[in-house]
Amino acid sequence: MANPTVEMDTNHGKIVLELFAAEAPKTVENFLQYVSAGFFNGTLFHRVIPNFMIQGGGFDAQQRQKPTRSPIQNEADNGLPNGRGTVAMARTGDPHSATAQFFINLKDNGFLNHSGKNASGWGYTVFGKVIEGLDVVDQIAKVKTSSGGISEAVPQEQVRIEKATVRPAEA
Repeated sequence: MANPTVEMDTNHGKIVLELFAAEAPKTVENFLQYVSAGFFNGTLFHRVIPNFMIQGGGFDAQQRQKPTRSPIQNEADNGLPNGRGTVAMARTGDPHSATAQFFINLKDNGFLNHSGKNASGWGYTVFGKVIEGLDVVDQIAKVKTSSGGISEAVPQEQVRIEKATVRPAEA
């Protein structure tokens, strides 16, 4: 069976993600629930750090944090590395605190990989990769940022996910 794919129409162009359901089942199910509910529509990429990652999925256009469902179990021990173009779940210092926010790696970020089931080693769950629109991701990575209330690197001009949809499965 083919992996699910999600299309994100942003105000910078289209990004298509392939999700790895076999390797990160809880994470993919969680992400697809948010997509299907329309949760990401109108949210911002609110943290853009060149040569590192772009992060989104948690704040609306007024920079208000959106209410989320309960956090999910960290699945970073699935063997998938935080490589260029991969999609991973953002979280707090608690390894099992991921809800809706995600990030796209701009380069290989091996230091984010799982190295052990302890506070410093849990890592960040990779659950997909960009299969179309990596040029759009790179374009977003070049926007001017400044320190703001919601992150140390807030785009000065909004970078919005206009709409996120699950693509129909291909026969």
